[in-house]
Amino acid sequence: MDVEHVVVMGVSGTGKSTVGQAVAEQLARPFLEGDDLHPDVNVAKMTAGTPLDDDDRWPWLQTVRDAMSAHAAAGTSTVVACSALRRAYRDVLSQAHGRVRFVLLDVPADALRERVALRSGHWMPPSLLESQLATLEPLGPDEDGVVVHVAGPADRVVADAVTALG
Repeated sequence: MDVEHVVVMGVSGTGKSTVGQAVAEQLARPFLEGDDLHPDVNVAKMTAGTPLDDDDRWPWLQTVRDAMSAHAAAGTSTVVACSALRRAYRDVLSQAHGRVRFVLLDVPADALRERVALRSGHWMPPSLLESQLATLEPLGPDEDGVVVHVAGPADRVVADAVTALG
């Protein structure tokens, strides 16, 4: 079997972690949480309500890419939760060994604002959602990925994602 990484992506509050973990279970792959790979300085910056800039993101994206490549070196496919908001960020992730595919979770902005406002226990404050929405670039037609419209319960979204991936 060829190694394949599925990157579940989108802005804060789309359900990347929840969907990613469930997709990983369905595909019998390890799940990598991109948020866990942020350096402490990035977490502190976001916790304080300051959006990350590209200088903050590049090393983090390279760490995510390298984690994917480490699994590929062992012959293991993965599912990764990572915002991957811009094409340039996805280009870094696409450099991982193996095939890299993207699942963009699409949630209406009003629903996202409500979700993020109600969320507890996450270091990403609701105030950063707008900067993420402004940064998000949709998947290009030449990118290896699918868009999944998030509607209904998580198990439905997971099923839609797995079906869209083929």
